[in-house]
Amino acid sequence: MHVLSQALNKFSDLLKLIGAVALTAMMMLTVVDVIGRFFKMPIFGSVELVGFLATIVVAAALPYTYKMDGHVGVEILVRLLPDKPQIWIDIFTRTLTLILFILITWQMFLYAEDISQTGEVSMNLEFPIYYIVYLLSFALLVFTVTIVEMIFQDIQKLRKLSEK
Repeated sequence: MHVLSQALNKFSDLLKLIGAVALTAMMMLTVVDVIGRFFKMPIFGSVELVGFLATIVVAAALPYTYKMDGHVGVEILVRLLPDKPQIWIDIFTRTLTLILFILITWQMFLYAEDISQTGEVSMNLEFPIYYIVYLLSFALLVFTVTIVEMIFQDIQKLRKLSEK
């Protein structure tokens, strides 16, 4: 389990770096495009590029954000419960999330393969879309395995509470 955790951390860090670079590129592209529009020289395809970069930013941030509990959660009533029921609720919700993202990841890989075979490209730049979809699929796979890791951590917490 420790080896899996280390591998996930490395992939998560790599995705974090990719996301940070994409966010910076998105910001710089937008600034340069706005300045270019002022001088009647906009960047061709900037809207497509910003869309691709935004997809990369969101996908790359998912595993790290989930692991750090940086997502939005409604826990008003759950926080009032003792530790054991809180952990059981966490396991239940994480399991539902896992099922959902297994399906999403699987379908995303199938979609990437499908558009790769058909040769679908973006409208203006004619950039092959499947590159972005494969990156999204990989990030979702890392996210899905991160959910599994978090479920195992919750189970370990339950065992420690039961030993007391």
